[in-house]
Amino acid sequence: MYIMEIRQLKHFISVAEHGHFTHAANSLNIAQPALSISIKKFEQQLGVELFSRKDRKVELTQEGIVLMEHAKRILQQVEDAKLAIDELLGLEKGEVRLGAPSMMGSYFFPEIIMAFKSKYPQLKLVLIDAGTQSIREMLLSGELDIGVILERDVPEELETDHLLKAEMLAVIGDTHELADKSSITYEEFFSQDLVMFKPGYFHRDYIDQASQQYGHSLKLSYETNLLTMILSIVKREFAVTALLDLVTHHEQGIKGIPFQERIYLDLALAWRKDGYQSNADRAFIEFIKRYV
Repeated sequence: MYIMEIRQLKHFISVAEHGHFTHAANSLNIAQPALSISIKKFEQQLGVELFSRKDRKVELTQEGIVLMEHAKRILQQVEDAKLAIDELLGLEKGEVRLGAPSMMGSYFFPEIIMAFKSKYPQLKLVLIDAGTQSIREMLLSGELDIGVILERDVPEELETDHLLKAEMLAVIGDTHELADKSSITYEEFFSQDLVMFKPGYFHRDYIDQASQQYGHSLKLSYETNLLTMILSIVKREFAVTALLDLVTHHEQGIKGIPFQERIYLDLALAWRKDGYQSNADRAFIEFIKRYV
């Protein structure tokens, strides 16, 4: 019976991700010939070819694609096991890797993070700004411990806990021609020049879906993931946008107007079901629950 070695899986994943033996060897800090021998031996032991080698390009074979899915999961479980043992020995991870969209990172989490650090000064918090789709992928791959995602169509591999319900508003400059309106139609909104986040952020994806559903074209004048730039453009009335109400509660020079068909989004904290949660992760989740 053949037993896979963790070292072989690491070598395999590195070559697959780099698509190049030399680059993979450099990242692993080993000699390129040694890596090639390791992969060749691995293939011989498995009885299949994991890579196709054409014109100096290295690509996964169908067998390699199948192995890749399992290899990543195995290495993540090994890391989880190491973490669990370390914590039994009193060596806490001391770090929470949190993924959150820009608006949440800028207006919702700062006070929570500072309060958490005051209570647990020994722990480190890493906040990653990304769209909810990217956050889902990073949670599943183990790059993040906890993330904020939309509470719908949640992958089976993720566990969620409701965080908050937020309303998405049309956001304009406070002297804009529409500023006196108590609500705004999709037709009025889509007739304006727009500044929006790039696809992958939940509010941009929702607006894209609404434009298609109601037959409106998107007059996209600006596209950026920099929230400060979006706000500057809106305040100067070069364009309008759609943001969560928590932004308009904190920013001057802009006004949030509800859509006639009110838009509410349920946001949730998420983490991997089969992933090991460190003491730091559990403490942060419980702290947020009490804070909210």
